[in-house]
Amino acid sequence: MTETSDYLPHLVYDAEQVGALDSRFINEFGVEGFSLMQRAARAAYDELAQNWPMPGRLVVLCGPGNNGGDGALVARQAMQAGWQVTLVAPLDLSKASGDAARAFEAYREAGGEMREFVDEPIQADLIIDALFGTGLNREVTGPMAQAIDRINEASGRGVGVLSIDIASGVDAGTGRTWGRAVVADTTVTFIGLKLGLLTGDGAAHCGELAFDDLGAPDALYEGQPHVARRITHRDLRHVLPVRPRGMHKGDNGHVLCIGGGRGMGGAIRMSAESALRAGAGLVSVACHHDHAGAMSQARPELMCQGLPDDLSEAAASSRLDTLIEGASLIAIGPGLGRGDWGDVLWQRVLESHRPLVVDADALNRLAESHVDRENWILTPHPGEAARLLGWATSDVVADRVRAARHLAERYGAVVALKGAGTLIATPDELWLCTQGNPGMAVGGMGDLLTGVIAGFVAQGMTLAEAAVFGVYVHALAGDEAAAGDGERGLLPTDLLPCIRRQANPLRP
Repeated sequence: MTETSDYLPHLVYDAEQVGALDSRFINEFGVEGFSLMQRAARAAYDELAQNWPMPGRLVVLCGPGNNGGDGALVARQAMQAGWQVTLVAPLDLSKASGDAARAFEAYREAGGEMREFVDEPIQADLIIDALFGTGLNREVTGPMAQAIDRINEASGRGVGVLSIDIASGVDAGTGRTWGRAVVADTTVTFIGLKLGLLTGDGAAHCGELAFDDLGAPDALYEGQPHVARRITHRDLRHVLPVRPRGMHKGDNGHVLCIGGGRGMGGAIRMSAESALRAGAGLVSVACHHDHAGAMSQARPELMCQGLPDDLSEAAASSRLDTLIEGASLIAIGPGLGRGDWGDVLWQRVLESHRPLVVDADALNRLAESHVDRENWILTPHPGEAARLLGWATSDVVADRVRAARHLAERYGAVVALKGAGTLIATPDELWLCTQGNPGMAVGGMGDLLTGVIAGFVAQGMTLAEAAVFGVYVHALAGDEAAAGDGERGLLPTDLLPCIRRQANPLRP
C-alpha cells in the first residue's frame, strides 16, 4: 500500500457500516442509486484509463448484483473509448433487479456483447472483476468459483486485473478469503474505505487501492460509526515533535530489555538497539552471561548485564533487582527461551510494577498461565494470539478485528496484532497500519518492533500512543529499507538507520 496509502481516508469501515453510508447517501441526501452507480463506473473507468491507457481486449465478469451493474457501466464506457469489450456472466443476469438490471440494459442498448461464462482460459488484455461486492459472507462455489480461478490463471499469464469495490472472494469486514478470491492488480473502492481491503488476506488480493467518495459531502460521515482509524503521517508528526534544546538523557527514559538466553543473544540485542534508535535516553540489557561481553563490544551504548544459569544466586538476584528498579519500563521476551532461566526472569518481571512490552517467549508463558495486570503492551503474531486466546490460528486470521479486541479485553492490555495490516487495540480505538511490506516477513522483525515501542514509552508516550506509532514507524522503516534494494533479502538490522530517520518526522 505504500504508493497509494497517503491519500486514503483516515477512517475505515466494515461492510455493514459502508452499506449504511450508502443507504444514507441515497435516503437522506437525495442521491439516486443509479446515479451513484454511474459515478462509481466513471471512477473505475478513470482508473482503468490511467493504468491501461491503450485500448485492447477487455473482458468484464459480472455477477447479478450491484457490483455487476457497476461493471456493466464500466464496460459501456470502455466500449465507447475504443476497447473491444465482452461482458461475461457466470450466473443468470435475468435475476438482476433494480439499479443492476438498469445497468445491464444500458450496456445492451449501447450494443454491448454479453456471453455466458465458459470454464476455459480468458483471452484478454485486461479483466474487470465485478463478480461480488462487499456483501459476500459465504464460501464461493460453482461457476463463480470457476470464474475466479480463470481470472487468476489469466493474471498469471500477465493479463491485468481491475477489481471493482473489492477483489471478489474477499470479506469486506475481515479480509479473509471465502475459499478463493481474485488477485487484483488494482482495486477501485467507493464511499467508505473497507477494512477487508487492508488487513489479513485482503491486502494481498486487492493490489493497489484507488478510492473515490463519489461526491459524498463531509456531512455524510459525521457521527457515523467506523471500525478502525488508519495511522497517518500527520498523526506521527504530532507525537514526535522536534526536541527542546535543553533536553538531557534522563528526560527520555531508561528501557530495560530482558531476554537473550543461551544461543539467542541476537534477538534481545536487536530490541535494545531499536529502542536506542527510536530515541530512548538509556537502554540496559539483561541477558545470559554468554552474550553480555560480545554485545557490549559490538554496541557499547548498551549497558549489558550478564546473568548466570542459576538466578537464585544472591549476587545475580541483587543485580536483577537493581536493573528493574532503575528502569522506566521493561521489554521482555525476545530470545528469552522456554527453560527455567526464562521462567525465573518472567516471574520477577511480573512482580514489578513497571510498564511492560511483552513479546515472543514471554507471550508463550502468558498463554500458559493467565496473569491479571495493567500497564502493558502485548505484541503477538497470529500464532501467539491464538495461544493467548485458546483459539485456532485460522480463527485469528479469519477475524483479526475480533481477535485483537478479545485480547485487549481479556488481558487488560494494549494489543498490537501483527501481520499484513497490523491492528492495534487500545482502550479508545482500533488502529490500522497500512504500511509495511512482505520483505519484513523474516525472523527478528518483531524484536525490532518491541524495541521501538519500548523506546517510545520511555520518551513519555502513553502505552496506546507507543503501540500505535511504534508499529507505524517500524513499518515505515521497513518500506524505506526495501525501497533501496528490494524486499527479498531484507534483514531486520537493515531497518535500524531507517528507524532513526522515521522517528524524526520533522527533521530538516
